Amino acid sequence: MTITLIADALVASLLVATIITCYVLAKRIERLKADEGAMRQTVGALISATDTAERAIAGLKLTLGDCDRTLAERLRTAERYAADLAAQIEAGQTVMERISQIVSAATLVAPKAPEPPAPEPTPISRMASAAESAAAIRARAARRLEGQAA
Repeated sequence: MTITLIADALVASLLVATIITCYVLAKRIERLKADEGAMRQTVGALISATDTAERAIAGLKLTLGDCDRTLAERLRTAERYAADLAAQIEAGQTVMERISQIVSAATLVAPKAPEPPAPEPTPISRMASAAESAAAIRARAARRLEGQAA
């Protein structure tokens, strides 16, 4: 009988240990299920953020393409303006050279009035020389018009 009693006590203690173990495991399973819900929310938020980032990247690619096209267009326009300016500068230099040739020829043909001695010559730029030439041409044209009107 004592052996039966000892065996019954041993079985009872094993049953209590099993119940306690089951209770602990049940609590762990509950925590895992709660963590699973939180993990699902986290994964859902991550998927949503990824979708938003992909849309933003697509928008940035479109914007970059627009910027690239606009910049290329502006560069072509600037190159055209630069070429036009270079051509206009070259044409202006040609006109200035012709004017200086005309003035040189006119000074050789026109009688010169005695001029007072000039102070020591100073270097004159091409623009100043061209301006003086243009003023001389204008004055000669005005004199001719006055002569024709009289």
